Amino acid sequence: MELRSESRGHLAALITVIFWGITYVSTKSLLEDFSPVEILFIRFVIGYAALWLICPRILKIKDRKQHIYFAAAGFCGVTLYYLIENIALTYTLASNVGIILAMAPFFTAIFGYLFLKNERPGPIFFIGFIIAMTGIFLIGYNTEANLKLNPLGDILAVIASVVWAAYTTLSKKISSFGYDTTQSTKTIFTYGLIFMLPVVFLTDFNPSLSAFVEVDNLVNILFLGLGASAMCFVTWNFALKVLGSVKTSVYIYLVPVITTVSSAIILGEQITGMIVCGIILTLAGLVLSERKKTTVKEPSSNEEAS
Repeated sequence: MELRSESRGHLAALITVIFWGITYVSTKSLLEDFSPVEILFIRFVIGYAALWLICPRILKIKDRKQHIYFAAAGFCGVTLYYLIENIALTYTLASNVGIILAMAPFFTAIFGYLFLKNERPGPIFFIGFIIAMTGIFLIGYNTEANLKLNPLGDILAVIASVVWAAYTTLSKKISSFGYDTTQSTKTIFTYGLIFMLPVVFLTDFNPSLSAFVEVDNLVNILFLGLGASAMCFVTWNFALKVLGSVKTSVYIYLVPVITTVSSAIILGEQITGMIVCGIILTLAGLVLSERKKTTVKEPSSNEEAS
């Protein structure tokens, strides 16, 4: 039974990163008619509405202190991460951002050890991390031949990866409270959208209604809202609950791979030999990092709750 549950957790994590890998293609298309903040706010409003339709019940939080975890998760995972990522993209290359954001599993392992009382990650985990990052670098370098350091943008990307690791760690802690995953995700979205409102009011938020009429824009915004936001945050949080923060977070390595493959299929971008080598190395790093004997053994939700 436990093996079946773990398999569902791996499947949930895989589905999540597949959708998130494609989001870069959808966002790139939408940026022609919408600003980054407009895309961000609209996608999460759609996702939030979908979660209410799926699960209209209000989550009754047992302990008021738990609101702090939900608020922190909403601030980190919904508001801060995406804002920093979008700002980073204005200062540095998308390939730089993609490579640096893939460092999130490393920071997640550190946070898990410090705050979730996980065992210290074994050497194989770090070997897998280095191999995966090498593969991701090859993918990113080949995607944009002019890959170079851009200090401000790259530093922001590092901060974004730390913020995502914080969100993953907070969500794992929230899973130990014993609440329904969809209800928990909806509560996180509530706080995330509240924190996002000041940014909306302080920026030039004025989406064109005529832009929504275009089929491509409508399909992409619905994909981001219903798939990449509503569904994927639920599946990601479910995977965290079943697998733990470290095992789930290493699936982030696959995002650049999915983005590259989807760009080739949808946008007709070329896949070179270097990209193929990068994909192979990334997958090898993922497999190594997922090895049971070397990955972190995290307490189950019931153990954490006790």
